[in-house]
Amino acid sequence: MSKHILVTSALPYANGSIHLGHILEAVQTDIWVRFQKLIGNECYFFCADDTHGTPIMIAAKKAGKTPESMIEEVQKEHFQDLTSFGVEYDNYYTTNSEENRKFSESIYLTLKKNGHIVSRNIEQSYCEHDKMFLPDRFIKGTCPKCGAKDQYGDSCEVCGTSYSPKDLKESYCSICGNTPVLKESKHLFFKLQDFQNQLKTWMEEGNRLNEGAQKKLQEWFTSGLQEWDISRDGPYFGFAIPEEENKYFYVWLDAPIGYMASSLNHLKDEKKFNEFWKDGKGEIVHFIGKDILYFHGLFWPAMLMGSGYKAPSQLNVHGFLTVNGEKMSKSRGTFINASTFAKYLDVEHFRFYMACRLGSGMEDVDISFDDFVSRVNSDLIGNLVNLVSRVSTSILDKMDRRLGNLSAEGKSLVSELLAKESEIRDAYESRNYSKVMREITGLGDKVNKYVNDYAPWNLIKTDVEKAREVVTTSLNCAKILFTYLAPVTPKIADAITELFQIPPLSFMNLTETIENKVLGSYQMLSKRVEEKNISLMISETKEAFEKSNPNQSKQEPSKSNTNETKVGSVSEDGFITIDELSKVELRVGLIKEANPVEGADKLLFVKVDLGEKGIKNVFAGIKASYTAEELVGKKVVVVANLKPRQMKFGLSEGMLLASGKDKSLSLFVPDRDANPGDLLK
Repeated sequence: MSKHILVTSALPYANGSIHLGHILEAVQTDIWVRFQKLIGNECYFFCADDTHGTPIMIAAKKAGKTPESMIEEVQKEHFQDLTSFGVEYDNYYTTNSEENRKFSESIYLTLKKNGHIVSRNIEQSYCEHDKMFLPDRFIKGTCPKCGAKDQYGDSCEVCGTSYSPKDLKESYCSICGNTPVLKESKHLFFKLQDFQNQLKTWMEEGNRLNEGAQKKLQEWFTSGLQEWDISRDGPYFGFAIPEEENKYFYVWLDAPIGYMASSLNHLKDEKKFNEFWKDGKGEIVHFIGKDILYFHGLFWPAMLMGSGYKAPSQLNVHGFLTVNGEKMSKSRGTFINASTFAKYLDVEHFRFYMACRLGSGMEDVDISFDDFVSRVNSDLIGNLVNLVSRVSTSILDKMDRRLGNLSAEGKSLVSELLAKESEIRDAYESRNYSKVMREITGLGDKVNKYVNDYAPWNLIKTDVEKAREVVTTSLNCAKILFTYLAPVTPKIADAITELFQIPPLSFMNLTETIENKVLGSYQMLSKRVEEKNISLMISETKEAFEKSNPNQSKQEPSKSNTNETKVGSVSEDGFITIDELSKVELRVGLIKEANPVEGADKLLFVKVDLGEKGIKNVFAGIKASYTAEELVGKKVVVVANLKPRQMKFGLSEGMLLASGKDKSLSLFVPDRDANPGDLLK
């Protein structure tokens, strides 16, 4: 029995271009939606531009445009950029719509009628220079919890804490830089605490959230849910609050309601709309980044609960996108816009690489361009695409491009590939795309071995029909592999169907074979990544930043974790002093355990015994030259007083000393008689 699913991804804000971070989420969602459709489910994919708020109003004013005209232009640009990456929406709408206005007003008035809205005067940051109350994102300062500087007025990007702007330390107006003053103003509040028990039950039901997201939400329940300020003072670009004067809905109230507006705008039929949003006859699934979990995991479901609508069935939460292990940087050319990537590189390569990196959790996702080139050229082109191209070009021409029948051996190999269907379906369903990619490329290796063993390009010289049998088996296997891959690389999948002269690839026709038929002409499915194009893309991004920021330093400060202790500081003449070097504590360590790190290409995780100092966990970039197995029992030299560093894979509490690079890297080892924990001098 097929499911009925309504899927959304987070709404891009209409005050900037689409970058690869946006594309990560759009692609992750699109892969899941395409998979649902390919297994026969009714699945809709809705999104919209998030268009309200002071930033839009100010940006439009600076550009000499009305907010309405500006957001219309931006929406067209966003839609073009997102769909250029193969993202296929059923509807891409705007939050500045009549449907959204009506839903926002009715939900608010229902909450108010049911006693979930209160009003009171509050002190609010006001800029005397700009003559306006400052929204959260126009106030910056120091986080009251962790002390991180230059954080926004509503939440800290470093520790994830949410707070009131007035709690921010050393605050300043991000428009003019002046210190704001506090001024009283009447505000409206949604009593989130009224829904604490309902939200807790909702959160813990089924597979609504992944473990990491659930733990994060639990922190807010532990500290107690607070009332949520849902109003903003004019001037403000947004919807006026009914029955109030010069008050507007805070953008985060009407933004998620945009999911409903986009749904109704597409479905048209109110009965069909209510099946999802009121009757519970379909699933509502949201894909979001971890930075907006607070809004989607607490405020949004509570608003729905309090106004007669169904709360989401699933919240799929992902991490941030980093580039080469660091936060995306404009000055280094790694804060890459979608349009710039598409100009120089194949967007399906990005989809493939992201699928290789994405798991079901909310860990950050890194795009290492060295790994990108290697993974795409090896796994996608060298393994999967090459499997088709090597047997469907000139060799097939010599057979009049006609396939034969599957032999017993061929059927056995096909059956082996089909046996993985259930496992691959489960991995797609749980958004564990990296597992899907491992399974597909592993199967591709088996089929390529079969082709290599028979070498049909040689076989055809002596036995045409046997060669035809091998080609028939290979291409039937390719049909299965590219069906498995179709949610990730839809463009290549379409080209395969054209080559094979068959209906679109689908899990519904997965077992159908292609035999005794003439194939179409071969067209290149995809080509290798050229590294020079990556360099050109980064250079263009960097030059665009420098052109628009001529007064800024050409290089941003290091993004290294501020908690990391430097082993030695270098003086102006390039030397380290004896005093500085004496601070480094080198000890003998005995490796008790070593394991690969899932999702990391260079790291191994080791547990090192330092004697009386205890066992330390260390993430070491030595995988190119050491296997986990050969490290166990090995004595090494460890920097034992390195301040622990929180990495995306876990906490690293030390450093193994080594020299060399990549495969030539060699660990420093102490004298064989040294004991774990011995201090080296």
